[in-house]
Amino acid sequence: MPFKTRENLEPVNDHDKEKEIAGQLEELREAIRYHNNRYYVLDDPEISDAEYDRLFKRLLDLEALYPHLITPDSPSKQVGAKPQETFSPVKHSLPMLSLENCFGDHDIRDFDARVKRFLKDDRPLDYTVEPKIDGLAVELVYENGMLSVASTRGDGYVGENVTNNIKTILTVPIRLTRPRDNSPIPGLLEVRGEVYMEKSAFNDLNQERLLKNLPLFANPRNAAAGSLRQLDHRVTARRPLNMFCYGVGRISGAAFETQLDLMVALQAWGLRVNRPHIRLCSTIDEVVAYCHELEEKRQGFPFEIDGAVVKVNQLALQMSLGQKSRSPRWAFACKFSPTQETTRITAIEVQVGRTGALTPVAHLEPVEVGGVFVKRATLHNQEEINKKDIRVGDTVIVQRAGDVIPEVVTPIKSKRTGEEKVFVMPTQCPVCGGEAGKKTGEVVLRCLNPNCPAQAKESLKHFVSKGAMNIEGLGDKIISQLIQKGLIADEADIYGLGFDDLIRLDKIEKKSAENLISAIEKSKKTTLARFIYALGIRHVGEHVAELISTGLGDIKAIESATEDDISKIKGIGREIAGSIVAYFEDESNRMLIDRLLAAGIEFEEVERPEASSSISGKSFIITGTLSSMERSAAKELIVKKGGRFVTSLSSKTDFLVAGDSPGSKLEKARLLGVKIIDENEFLSLVGEGNG
Repeated sequence: MPFKTRENLEPVNDHDKEKEIAGQLEELREAIRYHNNRYYVLDDPEISDAEYDRLFKRLLDLEALYPHLITPDSPSKQVGAKPQETFSPVKHSLPMLSLENCFGDHDIRDFDARVKRFLKDDRPLDYTVEPKIDGLAVELVYENGMLSVASTRGDGYVGENVTNNIKTILTVPIRLTRPRDNSPIPGLLEVRGEVYMEKSAFNDLNQERLLKNLPLFANPRNAAAGSLRQLDHRVTARRPLNMFCYGVGRISGAAFETQLDLMVALQAWGLRVNRPHIRLCSTIDEVVAYCHELEEKRQGFPFEIDGAVVKVNQLALQMSLGQKSRSPRWAFACKFSPTQETTRITAIEVQVGRTGALTPVAHLEPVEVGGVFVKRATLHNQEEINKKDIRVGDTVIVQRAGDVIPEVVTPIKSKRTGEEKVFVMPTQCPVCGGEAGKKTGEVVLRCLNPNCPAQAKESLKHFVSKGAMNIEGLGDKIISQLIQKGLIADEADIYGLGFDDLIRLDKIEKKSAENLISAIEKSKKTTLARFIYALGIRHVGEHVAELISTGLGDIKAIESATEDDISKIKGIGREIAGSIVAYFEDESNRMLIDRLLAAGIEFEEVERPEASSSISGKSFIITGTLSSMERSAAKELIVKKGGRFVTSLSSKTDFLVAGDSPGSKLEKARLLGVKIIDENEFLSLVGEGNG
């Protein structure tokens, strides 16, 4: 069911309704965090860009209507996902922000109008427009003309160090070139760009992997990301990667008036810029026209593009416009319509997920969509199938929504022959034969057998995943073998595995078995939050697990907590609380936890907020830069002392902490009568001052 538009949403004052909204917001945040991790960290997205955009738009719309329900850790305040731990972290001196998305002519014109309102100037603006390449964002730092550090975008603030890998890309200069006019090279240059793989190179690489019986990459973006994130740079060197530069962070020793001048300079220094396709537009009508032109020509580009990037050309105006929490005000991405093709549904099968969800999946006659052969597409649920009137045998339009994930858009009813068959979801689980049903208000059908082997396998995969117990090397194929050989039936059995058990498995050698035993042992030292998340309780994502862990402190307290106890924790609603209580009321779940603890799982001490602190219950907002700590550290300190860190300023905010170069919040705080304190006063208030 599509989300309501912003125009159709209206705030409500009813207390119960507001609690319901808070619950919806938390579910949206959990979903977005999960999909951020799948997209940015694992390079393995589960939903289309279009579906993600709808989730994010719904979140932004609800938060705009209920600003007091915005949490400091909301994805609306973030850029991407945390970097993987296998590379050393690199902190960006200036954030690598994402771009606001626009989806049509109206959005583009609305952006132009908002910029002019912000600048209080109605005169036409110059914009640069260029193709939005579907790759991996990186930053290159040149010091005195030499490449010193290269990093991925990561979460926008901290990325992964991929310097050795970047140096293997032939289009990336190790040393900058002095321009023909002999003008100096900047002493410091932080250049941003996109690493990508051309479509022909991607097809050749996948053909090579097919011959070697290796897993195929889903698309050029995943291939580029996977190739760049290799611990062995020699692997990256064998992959056909490319890079275009599109902007800068810090720069010293050079100054420019326009974005276009900057691109010309980057090219003069030997950096690769997509100059032939960057167009200067002097009116918003020209911007709209060129966006349409790029979309029409997209299949002719040697690389995948999923939109156009539009930027205010004057750099001084970019500085005046500044940025919002996760995107600059002076640029946006115009997203193109997804690529679509026609094919036929040959069958529909039902898959069983970790929580017992039964998901119908369409088997398709293979068709190339956006450069990738698509054979399967999710149909979501029976309601979606009925709404679209999808039948087995139908000729359908399929798209890689967001140019990534395949989905069935609609059947072409005019091509029906009468041989098509209506599909109805089974009343029994297709794996275990157990009864299937759904709760009131839910559209998802679930297997009701708690001992379903399909659920058990998915639960085990979740338990060992990176965000949970993080047992590296224990993947899908090994788990399947362990189940088939009767070596494990549940999560606790993992901790009873020995070397002799693992060495019996296919394609497991002595070193792999030793590494896996070591990873299992290492996972015993974890946090309570990770453990709670690993249990796979419905509605409990990583953030909710953190809230429970902090709010109740230990596993025994959580086991004995009532629905009222849990729903008192800020950020947890009745539905989530009820799900947690139901989980711990199940004797088999309690027995599983006892066995896990008996196997040696230990938790780090949970830091609880200081209830008696002088700032207990007080709300803080920060503007500007703090000299003694990062903003994230200040947030942790506030929470530790029992205070609340907020990102939306209102008359109910207790303190505004003003650091260096404060933003517009400072003036707003004065108007609202919010108490303003400097950094030293803040440190004294939280008990961290020198005096």
